[in-house]
Amino acid sequence: MSAILESAPILAPMRRAEIEAVLAVEQSAYPFPWTRANFADSLSAGYSAWTCRSGGELIGYAVMMLVFDEAHLLNITVAPDWQRHGYGRLLMHHLFGVARHHGAKRMFLEVRPSNVPGQGLYHRLGFETIGRRRGYYPAGEGREDAVVMALTL
Repeated sequence: MSAILESAPILAPMRRAEIEAVLAVEQSAYPFPWTRANFADSLSAGYSAWTCRSGGELIGYAVMMLVFDEAHLLNITVAPDWQRHGYGRLLMHHLFGVARHHGAKRMFLEVRPSNVPGQGLYHRLGFETIGRRRGYYPAGEGREDAVVMALTL
């Protein structure tokens, strides 16, 4: 009898040396990805940035800005081959703990209306839609709005 054991995912602070790997996942996941400078600037600014690895492979990451008693989710991405396996939820729950530890009372985020799976995850986690930002995201033809969501921590 044999058993296949999948290694537990490891969450760790994002390091500057990981930006190239993060960028590769970002580019595989989005038609309008963040740039190398976006990630480097986030780390330089001291934002809360985390990676998620399984068996040494980078499977996701998240970047959150903490300001006074608010947390702002700036980017959360799970590599396409690893999506729909609970890693986005795992990253979000980790961010909730980090945000609470730093005294945040609410978390905010923007999500594309076309990102139905992302919106579904956020709703399941308890986020509520509180507004819309017109023309927030670049899109194939023009711009796409952002749905603004918030969660009381």
